[in-house]
Amino acid sequence: MPRTIIGTVSSSKGDKTIVVTVQTRKTHPLYRKQYTVSSKFMAHDENNEAQTGDKVAIVETRPISARKHFKLSEILEKPALREDALEALKTAAAVKKPKADAEEGEEA
Repeated sequence: MPRTIIGTVSSSKGDKTIVVTVQTRKTHPLYRKQYTVSSKFMAHDENNEAQTGDKVAIVETRPISARKHFKLSEILEKPALREDALEALKTAAAVKKPKADAEEGEEA
C-alpha cells in the first residue's frame, strides 16, 4: 500500500511539479523538549492545479524523475487569501501613496 502524506505547497513554479513541505513535531529523548522538523517532497502535478499555500495530499508512486517520487492525490484546502492577492493590495497601496506625497509637496 503506497504511503500518503499531507502537507503544504511551498512552491509551484516548476512545470507539472510542486514542492510540498511537511512539518512534524518530535520530542527530544533526554530533555523532553518538543521541536518541529520539516521535510520537503517534490510531487508531480499533471494539470498544474495546486498553488502555493494549498494544503494537499500526495501519494507515493514510481520514480518520475531523479527527485520526484510522489504525485498529487487531491487538494484538501485552499487559503482564503492568496499571496498574489496580497501583493496586488500592496502595489495598489503603494501607487496611492506617492500621489499623496506629491500633493503635500505642492502645498509647501
